[in-house]
Amino acid sequence: MNAHPQLLHARTALYPRDRRSVAVARDLTRVTFADWGLTRRSDDVLLCVSELATNALLHGVPPGRCFRLDLSLDTAGVLRVEVQDSGPGEIRTPDVMPESERGRGLLLVAALSDDWGVRHREPGKVVWCEFRGCRPS
Repeated sequence: MNAHPQLLHARTALYPRDRRSVAVARDLTRVTFADWGLTRRSDDVLLCVSELATNALLHGVPPGRCFRLDLSLDTAGVLRVEVQDSGPGEIRTPDVMPESERGRGLLLVAALSDDWGVRHREPGKVVWCEFRGCRPS
C-alpha cells in the first residue's frame, strides 16, 4: 500500500492584474468545490483564496503580468491552495495594530487554514495554504 497520498483533483487558472480577478478566483473556487463534491470548510477556503489573491494583486503582480491560482485535492482529503505571482518581496505575518484597517489577510489565512507558507520561485513567490478533512461527499 502506498503511504503517500495521490492527487485526486487539480485545477489551475491565470488572472490578470485587475481588481475583478479576486471575485473571479473566488467564483472558480466555489465552482470547483461543487464539481469535486466538497462542502466542508468552503467558507474558510473562499476567504483564504480572496486574501491570497488580493495580496498578490496589491503586492506581487507587476503591471502587464498575471497571478496564478492552483487548487488541488489529494486522496487523504487535503485541499491545497496556491497563489503564485512574479513580483519581488518577502511575505511575513505582519504585526497589526488594533486600529489598522489593513494587514490582517495573512493573519486570517494562518488562523483559518491548517498550514500555510511561502515558497520562492524565479521570478516571484508562491503563497500556499492547506485544509485537511476536505473529502468529497
